[in-house]
Amino acid sequence: MKKTAFFLAAVTLAAQSPIVEGNPSSPVRVIIYEDLQCPDCANFRQMMDKDLLPKYKATVAFEHRDFPLPKHDWARPAAVAAKFFETVSAETAIEFRKNTMAKQAQITAETFKDYLGNFAKAHKVDPAKAVAALDDPALIAEVDKGYREGIALGVAHTPTVLVNGEPFIESFPVADVMKTIDRELAANKH
Repeated sequence: MKKTAFFLAAVTLAAQSPIVEGNPSSPVRVIIYEDLQCPDCANFRQMMDKDLLPKYKATVAFEHRDFPLPKHDWARPAAVAAKFFETVSAETAIEFRKNTMAKQAQITAETFKDYLGNFAKAHKVDPAKAVAALDDPALIAEVDKGYREGIALGVAHTPTVLVNGEPFIESFPVADVMKTIDRELAANKH
């Protein structure tokens, strides 16, 4: 897909109130389509924590979008849970994403609800409410809507990372992402 198609859609999506790490008012937007069960997404999360956020937290907006792949058996419930934690606080939602990706190897479809309840309890959220949220039609609709938006953009793999519309897909060097961010920051200086 061409950069302009990704960029135009990314601008439209940026108007929605996503969970943002970094500077939410930055003109440089890194939109991340992620699947919380995806190993490549977990690798990108590590890149964010180790390289990108320390360098760009004050100057770049990192926006999270859920794109649970059908091949992953607990990715969709995890996306619904992430939407639930967004209703608690942005910090809790970000922590849920980070924690879930870090513990992918220990989570299964059979243990996901226990994991969710334990995470909720550790973050002073009613575990029963968190587990019940998995059946919340409004949260499910939000996840489905985001997934359809990703499909409309041409997203097929995770992570798909858009730096002001320039795509990086699945596995890529952090240096390439940083080079693009630096170029976009330079282009957007006033």
